[in-house]
Order: sequence, then structure tokens, then C-alpha cells
Amino acid sequence: METPTCDSSRESILSEGTASVIPDDTFPKRTTLGNEDEASRVPSLAEHSKAAQGSEAAEPPSSPSKHGQPQPYSIFSRRQKAFLVAMAAWSASFSGISSNIYFPALSQISSNLGVSIELANLTVTLYLIFQGLSPSFWAPISDRLGRRLVILSTFIVYLGACVGLGLTRSFAQLAVLRCVQSTGSASSVAIGAGIVGDIASREERGGYMGIFSAGLLLSTAVGPVIGGAMAETVGWRAIFWFLTAYAGVFIAMVAVFLPETLRSLVGNGSVAPASPWMLCPAQRLWTPTAADIERSPRLAGTTEEKPSGKPKLQLDFLLRPVKLIFRGNVSLSVFYLAIHYSIWQMTITAMSSLFASSYGLTEMQIGITYIANGGGCILGSLFIGKVLDVDYARVEKRSEARRQPVNLAKARLRLTWIYSLVQGGSTIVFGWTIARRVHISVPIIVTFLISASSTSIQTAVNTYLVDTNPSDAASVTASLNLARCLLGAGATAAVAPIIRAIGAGWTFTIATCVLVVSNAIILAQLRLQRTKPKIRSDLLA
Repeated sequence: METPTCDSSRESILSEGTASVIPDDTFPKRTTLGNEDEASRVPSLAEHSKAAQGSEAAEPPSSPSKHGQPQPYSIFSRRQKAFLVAMAAWSASFSGISSNIYFPALSQISSNLGVSIELANLTVTLYLIFQGLSPSFWAPISDRLGRRLVILSTFIVYLGACVGLGLTRSFAQLAVLRCVQSTGSASSVAIGAGIVGDIASREERGGYMGIFSAGLLLSTAVGPVIGGAMAETVGWRAIFWFLTAYAGVFIAMVAVFLPETLRSLVGNGSVAPASPWMLCPAQRLWTPTAADIERSPRLAGTTEEKPSGKPKLQLDFLLRPVKLIFRGNVSLSVFYLAIHYSIWQMTITAMSSLFASSYGLTEMQIGITYIANGGGCILGSLFIGKVLDVDYARVEKRSEARRQPVNLAKARLRLTWIYSLVQGGSTIVFGWTIARRVHISVPIIVTFLISASSTSIQTAVNTYLVDTNPSDAASVTASLNLARCLLGAGATAAVAPIIRAIGAGWTFTIATCVLVVSNAIILAQLRLQRTKPKIRSDLLA
């Protein structure tokens, strides 16, 4: 059994949010409570002084348990957290695999349905548009009504769309059902990030976000291989029957084993959901009884609570992702990530047609080339997860020594410009090696670097946004998803005409210039965090 760490025990349960951690030497053995986001309550030095004096500026301390200890951030053991993160990553994998499994079959779909490659690429664009729009509706619902209900609802929609796609006979049907399929699967990324925020404290969140990202991006490695093999052997429609079976197994697992994790409904996991439809059949494995709490050292400090009231959903809350996207540092982070994501999407979308025309590869061979892209995603996510945890610990230690609040932008974002330069350099090499028809191993290798660096940026920014918006973790991830997918949709729609007009080399040279210039955004954000702490708090409120 796992003993809760000192750091994690300093955070308490909130009704609609989580606690802001204040250095021990400033405010010993107390935790700030409230319904505000963590970032909106990052205290200034003056606030620290008031808190130390016990003024009204400080929120009341958390109620101690009968053990005399603060509530642990999460009651789940390391194994239980690993299972929940794995389920979150599995759900999020559907968004990626539904898109990437499709890439090797684009040329076959174009000829089979009698449409141009531009129209075939349009189905990718439509998928990305709805991938951006859908979480803006479902994510805020999951932040109020719970993760479990929304995951089950959206995947039933996804399952129906896959069945329809397996039976489609026209391009119009294909385009419409791809939009429905995206609507069903896209929200899983935002909701999965919300689950990680529910169960992991800041000190360990970077590592779990890295594992979450690696799991969901595993589909980018195996998806194109499966899609290429199926397209070449049994036809592209078999891809969607495979996804139907894959979704059916997942829905069964969620229905039986996935508990509710939303902190406003179940606290740190010690509260049983109030409504029976929120319970999973295996609920006894997750919610401890009073006897369990007495016996387990890991649960020391946990108070058995009465179930919370019924969740409420206000209509204006559905606009939360749109509102968040225009808030100060959130908009800067989102725009920065959207640029890097879009250029990555341009690269992997163009790969299929470029490798077919320049090197004469078959669908199966094209699918195999995507393994490098998927491998880069996985290794990049695991690498950045460890880096984020180490960086956070380092910045937190310095902040406590200086009696200052933790600078979350510095802890999460200060290395992103390095990853951006790696992505930019790899992107320009990708374009010119294909344009000059250099040996195919070179563009394949650089796709590994492109995906690894792009994924590192995505994980770092996503972790930062969850840290600064803990009670809206799914909604702020939906904001991120909205921006990156809409910009990505435009980029993927434009890439084929631009390549045809000026060639692959100059197309990706221009893309690289955009990446380099975009680093001014992140440098401005880091400067704002460092020099304008008061403005920073207002922007993130």
C-alpha cells in the first residue's frame, strides 16, 4: 500500500476545484480553499503576509479528519491511479486512431469513390473541425455532471458512426459520418486530461500527463499500420469495422470498471456518487468504507463523507471553453500550441500522397512509414513527463526558499522553445529531402523528431493549463482542442494545393519560419509571468 507524500497531503478536496499550495514556511499546516481556479488564487507577497497574519484575505483551513491530518489529495493507490490513467489514455486513443488509421487509405478512397485527392483530404479537414468543436460541448458537461456519464454517451455515438462508415457507398455519406465519428471520439482527450487532473496532484501531474499522452498517442504508431494493411488486403471499409469492435470492448470496460472521478462529486475518491446511475458495478473496488480507512495507513487523514448533492448544469457553463480561450495566458498558450500542432498535422497528412508519388509506396508500405511518427509521439510524451516533474520540483524548491508562489509558466513552459526549434529544423529537412527525392529513410527519421518535439510541446502546455485551471480541467483542454483542431483543419486543407503550387520544399520552409517566429509568444508569456505577477493572477482568474 502507498503512503501519501507530504506534498500531496497538503492539498484538500474542494467542491468545485482544488487547493492552491502555499509554502510551509509562510503558512504552516493550512490549505487555501475556495471555488476559484488555482491560477486565480496564486498569491502575491502581500497576500502571503496577510495569510500569515490570519486576515480575511486567507481562506479558512481544511477541516482535519479524526486522525488530525489534512485530507490527502487522492485516496487512490499508485496501481489504481495507473489503471485510471490507462483508461483515460485508452479513451483518448480513439480520437487519434480514428484519424491516423485513415491516412494510408486516402489514395484508395479517392479512386474507389471517384473523387480527387483534395476531396479525400477534405474528410480529414472535416474530422479536425468537429474534433475541435465537439469537446467544447461535452467537456463542460463532464466538468459538472461527471466524466463517466459523458464518456459512455459519446462512445455510443462513436460506435453508431463506425457502423455507418463500414456500410457507406458514397463520398457524401463518408464525409457526414466522419463528422459524427469525430463528434463521438474527440471529447475523450479533454475528458481524459480532466481525469488525470482529478487524481494527480501538481507534484506528480507532469509524469501522469506524460503517460496519458504516450498512451493516447500509441494509436498514431499502430493505427496507420493497421489501416494500410486492411486497405491493401480487405479494403478500406474494413478499417471502420475494426474500430467498431475496438469501441465495443472499450464501452464494456468503462461500463463495468471506470468509477466517477470528478472532484466536485466524489472529492478525493472517498465520496460515493450521490446518484445510482453514476455508480459502476465495480464501485466497491474504488470507494473505501470506514473500516478500510481505519486499517490502511495510506488512507490516514481521510474522512468518510456523505454523498454530495445532485450535480447541476447551468446553460452558460457550456460556453466555458470559449470564454477560457480568450483569457490572458490561456490564449497565449493555446495559440502557441495550435501553431505547432497544425504544422505537425500538415506533415503527417501530406506524407501519404508524397510518399506514394515520390517513392511509389503501396498503402501497406505507407502505413509502415507512420511507425516513426507514432514512436516519436510515445517517447516524446514519456520524456517530457519526467522533465515536467523534475522542473516543477526545482521551481517549487526555489520559490519556497524565496517565499514566493510557484511560477507555473516557468515550471512547465520554459523549455518549449527548444522543442520548437527541433520541430522546425526537422520540418524543413522533411520538405526538402522529399522534394529532392533523397533516400526515404531520411524523411522517415525526421518524422520521428517532428512528432517527438511537437508532442513534448503539447504535453507541456496541456499540463500547464490543467495546473492553472484545475476545476475546469476538461473545459480548458477543450479550449485547447478547439483552437488547435480548427487551425489544423485549415492547414491540412491547404497543404496539398500549396505543395502543388510551390513544391514540398518551399511549403515546409514557410512552415518552419512560422514555427520560429511563434516562439516570441512563449517568451512573452514567460516574461509576463516573471514581471507582472499581479496582472498574471487577474488574467487567469
